[in-house]
Amino acid sequence: MSHPTDPTPQVVVTDFIPEPLDIERHILGDFAQVTAIGAQSSSELDGRIESADALLVYHFVSIGRDVIERLERCKIIVRCGAGYDNVDHEFARQRGVVVANVPDYGTEDVADAAIALTLSLARGTHRLSHLCQRGTDNWTYELAVPLRRIRGRVFGILGIGRIGTAAALRAKALGYDVVFYDPYVTDGRDKSLGIRRAHSLEELLSQAHVFSCHCLLSDETRHLINCDSIDLMPEGSLLINTARGAVVDPLAVLKGLENGRLAGAGIDVLEREPPADDHPLICAWRDPNHPAHDRLILTPHSAFYSEEGLEDMRRKGSENVRRVLLGEPPRNVVN
Repeated sequence: MSHPTDPTPQVVVTDFIPEPLDIERHILGDFAQVTAIGAQSSSELDGRIESADALLVYHFVSIGRDVIERLERCKIIVRCGAGYDNVDHEFARQRGVVVANVPDYGTEDVADAAIALTLSLARGTHRLSHLCQRGTDNWTYELAVPLRRIRGRVFGILGIGRIGTAAALRAKALGYDVVFYDPYVTDGRDKSLGIRRAHSLEELLSQAHVFSCHCLLSDETRHLINCDSIDLMPEGSLLINTARGAVVDPLAVLKGLENGRLAGAGIDVLEREPPADDHPLICAWRDPNHPAHDRLILTPHSAFYSEEGLEDMRRKGSENVRRVLLGEPPRNVVN
């Protein structure tokens, strides 16, 4: 890292994206020095970000107050993704540092993943594949009993933002009766999308044969989906989470699978990633004798991923940094 008096703008990619930074340097390299740290934790940022003019941040590190206090000339922190709960955006604002995100990079990809998890569980393909893999003695459709037709079933959406909207349109095309709950969306979204609106979380949960989370993580949404929430769902429902891990209590998912309230769950995000091998949900998922083994799909925080989506987040994050460092107004400011 250059000395703070160096006039060349310094842009640091804190984590996740390694060298070569071809996309970032294509956008910023004509006037700024771009460096990748490849940090796995915030402690690895010490002594390496202090003189940065901009940070491009992913999800391996947290940019808390202690990190922000050390920034000597930073103008913008871009969280290259939709969620920004790993950046203390309120304190950054007090320090005059803009925090922005890239809210639209994986809209289609995450929605596609949510629907893929839903269909695999709703049509029994995941369970049937697992059961038949163990032997062909019982090679029959009856392994999937009971299975319900998709058309007319209720697809509940928590959060009707960009990704929630994309998921709603896909679910609607499949024949689901789509219902959403989002207290921050003004009246009329249901009319423009041709779907229904629930006026409380309880109202949505009580009718959702599929419940798909598409909200940000905040103090309000942390463990919003818990044992009490799942108990409100119709018996044999499906729970899908491609939003943030802490929105859903994993022990509540385990209980729901054990008592039959949940016929299945598709989880792409967990509170701790990777999860501990001895976590009860992980142990159950790996146990062929536990119902979670055939009824739970876990994926490694990959719903966002496509080659196009990965390029979008890198390019859009870098373009926002370029705007700010050249004196133009930022986009997608969250603080």
